[in-house]
Amino acid sequence: MKYIKRFLSAVLVLGLFTQIPSQSSAQEEIRTIEIHAHRFSFSPSEITLKKGETVKLRLISDDVTHALFIPGLQIKQAVSKGHPAEITVTPGSAGDFRGECANFCGSGHGSMLFTAHVKD
Repeated sequence: MKYIKRFLSAVLVLGLFTQIPSQSSAQEEIRTIEIHAHRFSFSPSEITLKKGETVKLRLISDDVTHALFIPGLQIKQAVSKGHPAEITVTPGSAGDFRGECANFCGSGHGSMLFTAHVKD
């Protein structure tokens, strides 16, 4: 009986000094996708996301003010040269979501199209 008590005491003491990983270190790092906007396109112009996965979109303008607008994913974010912008998105449904530049940026503005493919 003495040995069992000593053993349990030792286990308890060791347990006090054992680090339990915090939630933040146990969580996965959020994937970041960098998207460049420039007259008159996005690069890349298509991305693939996974339904339910949280992703950070980092928008960078290479020239003038642009805005990424994807109504189906509730995204509308302006970005200007020298001031990157970030959007965190967690798609709730699969499908192809069309987007465009929502800030007039010149004569080719209408050709600034974007597609987010969301897979199950």
